[in-house]
Amino acid sequence: MYGLYPSGAIDADAEVARLLSADRIVLQFPVQWYSTPALLKAWQDAVLTRMFYIRYEQEGKLLEGVPLLVAATAGNLAEAYSSTGENLFPLTDLLRPLQATANRCGLPWSPPFLVYRANKLAPEALAVAAQRYVHRLNSWREGAGVGEAPTPEGEISAIWG
Repeated sequence: MYGLYPSGAIDADAEVARLLSADRIVLQFPVQWYSTPALLKAWQDAVLTRMFYIRYEQEGKLLEGVPLLVAATAGNLAEAYSSTGENLFPLTDLLRPLQATANRCGLPWSPPFLVYRANKLAPEALAVAAQRYVHRLNSWREGAGVGEAPTPEGEISAIWG
C-alpha cells in the first residue's frame, strides 16, 4: 500500500473498483503499536466509509459476502500476547476491531494468520512460515477456514530461531 500511495493520498475510486472485482480480501500487515499501520487505517476510513456509509446501495451492498482474512506479523513471542504476557492481550483480541469491521460490512471473517517474531526469524523459519501461509491461502481459497477456529498452522511462533 505504501508503494501505491507513498504520499498517503488514497485513490478511493481505484480501491473500490479493486474490492468490487475481488473474490476474497486479504489484509496483510505488520502489527504496529497493537493496531494496523496508519495507511491501512486511512484506507479503511477513505474506502470503507465511502462504500458502507455514503454509497451503500451502489458499492457496499455489492461487497457483502466477500470473505476477509487478516494476515499479520508481530515482533514479539506468542507468549507475550496473553493475559500474563508483556502485551496483556492475545493478538487475536487486538485484531477484534477488524473483526467488528468485517461484521459491520458483511464480510465473512476467517481466523487470522499470525506470525510471531517475524523480524527475528531465521531464513529457514521464514521459509516455513511462507509455506504455511501459501497453504492457508490455498485452503481458504478453496472454501475452508471461513468461520473456523484457528489451526496450529494459523499461528506461527519463533520456535525455530
